[in-house]
Amino acid sequence: MAVINPWTWGLGRRKSAIARVRIKPGAGTFVVNGKPLDQYFTTIQARNAALSALGVLENPKTYDVFCNVGGGGITGQSGAVALGLARALKTINPATFESLREEGLLTRDSRSKERKKYGRRGARRGFQFSKR
Repeated sequence: MAVINPWTWGLGRRKSAIARVRIKPGAGTFVVNGKPLDQYFTTIQARNAALSALGVLENPKTYDVFCNVGGGGITGQSGAVALGLARALKTINPATFESLREEGLLTRDSRSKERKKYGRRGARRGFQFSKR
């Protein structure tokens, strides 16, 4: 007898952060790295970014969300969670594809930190020139 897996997976990346997101139909719990959402993402911007994919649904409390996030900072991690959640929602409910696409939630934000070049102080800034 085959066991049916209730989980749907989505992978999200942003800057150097990677989020593995699992969703299943449930009561609306949102857990990130074993903590509730409001304890893990303490800023309002990070919380709103992570929840942005659920805002497309008519009833956002219909899915339980569990995320494992690593790398990067708060901004990158919340963006990675948003992309992973959007991909998982697209898989579990294909009717949401158009609304997720219109909101720009299925597009990976490929911007990342530019590497430091030799002969420079940072990626682009040079050293201060002194005439004397």
